[in-house]
Amino acid sequence: MLYDEIRRNKRNSFLIILIFIGFIVFAVWIYTVAYGLARGEQISLLGIAGAISFLSALLGYYSSDKIALLATGSKEVPREGDYKELHRVVENLAITAGIEKPRVYIMNDAAPNAFATGRNPEHAAISVTTGLLEKLNRTELEGVIAHELSHIRNYDIRFGTIVVVFVGIIAMLGDMLRRMMWYGGGMRRNSDSEERRGNPIIFIIAIAFMILSPLIAKLIQLAMSRQREYLADASGVELTRYPEGLASALEKISNDPAPLKSAGTATAHLFISSPLGKKSSLGNMKEWFSTHPDPAKRIERLRAMMG
Repeated sequence: MLYDEIRRNKRNSFLIILIFIGFIVFAVWIYTVAYGLARGEQISLLGIAGAISFLSALLGYYSSDKIALLATGSKEVPREGDYKELHRVVENLAITAGIEKPRVYIMNDAAPNAFATGRNPEHAAISVTTGLLEKLNRTELEGVIAHELSHIRNYDIRFGTIVVVFVGIIAMLGDMLRRMMWYGGGMRRNSDSEERRGNPIIFIIAIAFMILSPLIAKLIQLAMSRQREYLADASGVELTRYPEGLASALEKISNDPAPLKSAGTATAHLFISSPLGKKSSLGNMKEWFSTHPDPAKRIERLRAMMG
């Protein structure tokens, strides 16, 4: 059951990547046909958008851990002293996972939560709140740490960077289309100086696509984020061999009334459970716009693994 869950989540993540690539290819085709661009110009358009998005993502990729730790007020703690037991849990599970022990940080916050960051196991860090240490028992803490170590072992930060590149390309294509509309008026001239337009029907579709594509790209990105949480849950259980530890921890974290003061929309996706609250006016559509799956669904899946 456990390995079936891991295989299913990896397969679903790969499928969403393919959907993202297909979405970008379709976007390029729509935009270029709308303006009657030649094949070489189509390739140039995608190349420019991809290069700029990649450079932006590369900068974030190499500095994402420092930014996340600074933004959340995380402070590195020594091995000896009050956090000796936390270091021991992290070290034991890192050995089980077959990766280097990440650096250990603490957030001075009453809300129970945790996150991992770092582009690979050699540059990784785990940060937990003081509230997590106070409100969870040893077994639950192990479940949370195993989940975060799984994010590191599964290279989820690197995976997320690829998604950022995809989203950036789509945003760049939309911006290029807007500029072409404002400065080119939807018109261009060929080498014979004869004025010509792209297909007018495709042009209308391109306008609609320009408006909707950033939203669609964001929804795909959020879907991938939720899928990686399911994968980290399953991979974490592979380390502890005890699904109830993580399930019980998620119950306590999601039901705790204390707000996480050190979290914002830019870092919410990093945490093991969404720190942005439960209230929403979106009803059943709430999960579409969430960085995390519904905690009840995660807990249900975890407890199903016990069979």
